[in-house]
Amino acid sequence: MLINLKMNKEVRARNIEVCREKGILLPTFKQMCDPSTVPASIKAKLAKTGLWDVDPANLYRITWRNEPKEKNGGFGEVNFIEMPKKRTGTKARVLALVGKYCPTGAHKVGATYSCLAPALATGNFDAMKQQAVWPSTGNYCRGGAYNSALLGCQSIAILPAEMSQERFNWLKSVAGEVIATPGCESNVKEIFDKCHELDAERGKHIVIFNQFEQFENYLWHYTVTGQAILDVLRKLKVKPENVKGYASSTGSGGTLAAGDHLKEVYPHIKIAAGEAQQCPTLLRNGFGGHRIEGIGDKHVPWIHNVKNTDMICAIDDQDCMDIYRLFNEPEGIKYLKEEVKLSAKDIDNLQLFGISGIGNMLSAVKMAKYYELEEDDVVFTICTDSSTMYKSRLEELDKKQGKFSFTEAARVYSGALMHQSYQDAFELSYYDRLRIHNLKYYTWVEQQGKTYEEINRQWYDRDYWKSIPPMAKKIDKLIEEFNKEVLASAPAPKAVKTAKASKK
Repeated sequence: MLINLKMNKEVRARNIEVCREKGILLPTFKQMCDPSTVPASIKAKLAKTGLWDVDPANLYRITWRNEPKEKNGGFGEVNFIEMPKKRTGTKARVLALVGKYCPTGAHKVGATYSCLAPALATGNFDAMKQQAVWPSTGNYCRGGAYNSALLGCQSIAILPAEMSQERFNWLKSVAGEVIATPGCESNVKEIFDKCHELDAERGKHIVIFNQFEQFENYLWHYTVTGQAILDVLRKLKVKPENVKGYASSTGSGGTLAAGDHLKEVYPHIKIAAGEAQQCPTLLRNGFGGHRIEGIGDKHVPWIHNVKNTDMICAIDDQDCMDIYRLFNEPEGIKYLKEEVKLSAKDIDNLQLFGISGIGNMLSAVKMAKYYELEEDDVVFTICTDSSTMYKSRLEELDKKQGKFSFTEAARVYSGALMHQSYQDAFELSYYDRLRIHNLKYYTWVEQQGKTYEEINRQWYDRDYWKSIPPMAKKIDKLIEEFNKEVLASAPAPKAVKTAKASKK
């Protein structure tokens, strides 16, 4: 079984006691897909709770359907945007889910919850005696530390030292420990090495939730992110034949799983995996460092279903940094208002793009241009987080490249944005996919203890990947049983002090 649901009754009983004492209930996959099914008592609590508050009620905000406000919001439609064509330079419609309105301001909070909740409900993680370790290239450890805090668990956040200062500042207020590993977001092996070191030092006192190998990560995006995209497409009444593609950075391999769900419904669509041009691991078996924070490189994630990936889009990190300045510097916004004539709404939406979200947008544009998509065709992507996570980069870029001027805005708009081409967009043949899949061997079999038999099953066993989605219902049943026992003989509710996590 790719997700461990074996029951440890003794530990499970302790977890129930922890949740009973703190008044914690766990949301199901069904509720994350459709929060209209969330109990009225939880909705009433959320009406008085901030989106970033460290309050167990915010577990129920792990969904794409939060009301887009920072405080006292309810649930509504899926948060998404459609990008104006004068900002993408392509005929096709480019749509994106919005991660800003998830707790912590990033969609990774969902992947971490889907790892932690089943482990609590089965007793494979002890909330009283163990620390949850969250190895990450950015937002995953944020989500993991946050969910651990909501659930009353101790956490260890691991991320590269060169990530934005905003991430470190926020983590210090939430995580039990914060460990910075050498390098940038492409230095994933150093993160794995730290996990091995912690395992040797602390052993049974920790549980490592490695996003790159946890199929719970894949399951959350297949189930919840995939369903959110399907809901948007149906709401917009997009004809099935016009649903052409899904683009997402490789990252941990989790977000790409939404494309697997889409392909079950629209078998003709193409799935594009994005990566940095400066570290073209999938494109050219390459390596290097880059500045598209949070996407990780130099390996193929264990949970990446490579056989279902149709193309690779390599994005220049300088384009991402320049466009981030265009979207956030006063002169850039002025240019987009006065010369491009973007609407006030489209200007406001620029804040929904973090650096990796810009990279995803450019992958979607490359895909649309590669396949020469037309006006009614749709490519979907993800705004994983927002500009809030990277404001310190503006000051750094000012020092390195000089002030961002109106003339510079014109150059970036005309070049990096509007004239993004299909160069470094590569359509995969069967043997190109096999080549990429085979790269897993060096990381996962040689270094991380996976088996030769399983890596072959990933490629040759037709039921391997299909066995994962049905597990959402099994986990929901376990969570429902867990919650039922939490509520049994529960003490009268006490006043709970609500801590607030600063976004700075």
